[in-house]
Amino acid sequence: MYKPFITGFAIAGLLLGPVSGLAADEPNDTAAIAEQATVYGLPMVDLYKLMYDQAIDTDGSQFKAPFNTLHNESNVFTPADTSIVTPNSDTPYSELWMDLRAEPLVLCVPAVDKDRYYSVMLTSLYTFNFGYIGSRATGNDAACYAVAGPDWKADAPKGIAKVFQSETEFATALYRTQLFNPGDIDNVRKVQAGYTVEPLSAFLGEAAPAPAPAIDWPEIDDQSAKENPLGYLAFLLQFAPATGPAAVEQPLREKFASIGLEAGKPFPPAGTSDAELAAIQQGVKAARADIANAIKSMGKIENGWSVSTGIQGNRDGYAGNWGLRAAVAVAGLLANDTAEAVYPITNIDIDHNRLDGSKSDYTITFKPGELPPASAFWSVTMYDGKTQHLVPNPIDRYLINAPMLPELTKNADGSLTLYIQKDAPTDPAKKANWLPAPDGPFYVAMRIYWPKQAVLDGDWQPPGIVPHKG
Repeated sequence: MYKPFITGFAIAGLLLGPVSGLAADEPNDTAAIAEQATVYGLPMVDLYKLMYDQAIDTDGSQFKAPFNTLHNESNVFTPADTSIVTPNSDTPYSELWMDLRAEPLVLCVPAVDKDRYYSVMLTSLYTFNFGYIGSRATGNDAACYAVAGPDWKADAPKGIAKVFQSETEFATALYRTQLFNPGDIDNVRKVQAGYTVEPLSAFLGEAAPAPAPAIDWPEIDDQSAKENPLGYLAFLLQFAPATGPAAVEQPLREKFASIGLEAGKPFPPAGTSDAELAAIQQGVKAARADIANAIKSMGKIENGWSVSTGIQGNRDGYAGNWGLRAAVAVAGLLANDTAEAVYPITNIDIDHNRLDGSKSDYTITFKPGELPPASAFWSVTMYDGKTQHLVPNPIDRYLINAPMLPELTKNADGSLTLYIQKDAPTDPAKKANWLPAPDGPFYVAMRIYWPKQAVLDGDWQPPGIVPHKG
């Protein structure tokens, strides 16, 4: 889900230094602070929109389930799913939005067949990944884990293998369960049925604490998020206290308060002058432009693919680099740590021309023994370059992945060629390896789950996409 493909980089103007303040040579004015606040807050606003769509707006088309209720996706993502850009279509998802204000939640997982990969990624409102459950992190045995909010303090209760603590009062758990092939979907559903969630008090058989107060959630859509990101940030900060590990942010919060941006208070505040409003908008615009420019050039380029192998998506991993966190969120909200998955992505061919199904057919060939090195599995997925969604096609194929290898045709030398084009190849052997493209611009994302060291070290590189015109 959610499109991650980042590596470390420096972004001019994005204030990537420590959280203690602005760059030394930058004026301490309203526009500059608004720029920094936008860079800092944009990931949180984007995550809030997703949370609003999936857990709050009960009448919305993308609503999944209320807080603290697990929602299992019965099928993989298709072009009909438009709430998320660059969705993953080879692991059915289960989504859980957590309200941790009253008490922790207990997440129990069943024993999962050792050959089936699964993961549960825990992410705070900061968009920090604060923990993992699953094949790589905790193994495939049955166990129960607690997820607690920032103010909860206690030892792990009996029966709880580990307590994960979120720095924010709301958080999300994103479950990925490997699907071997379309006929395997019922087995995936059985695994999903074994995922359970309940309050800690229910797990322990104790009386439940008083419920947390109701919240007047502000409506949000793409337009309102674009127009007033700092207003939403001010709202969200009340659920993200600058305590514990987040106390390092206190100087940053004080700087934001100097332009009236305070937790739980309306922003811009009443009485803000026209000149100050203009400066705020100037800062917001500058931040968005810088992030957009950074995304275009980020990542280590390998045969035309942008490859990231160094992202640890928690607070320590970002180390106050808010520009990097913003770019990760905009390029791929809810990105995995690279230890869990690496995502080469490209929108250019080997000749550095833009991929476009209306102008060319393409191939990508993996030499013998050079398929993506994964301890779990790999996939290659097609996305529309305009919508960033999956591409409708007559065979309902949105990706080619490792479990499909028995169905694919290998070349005489043992290599594997994928045919990337808008029209089906006439050769049946080639059609078996067809990844349908749109009649226009597109990009391709590779996913390598539980990557082997050759990927993380850069010893393995994805092969370039070769154009075949006419």
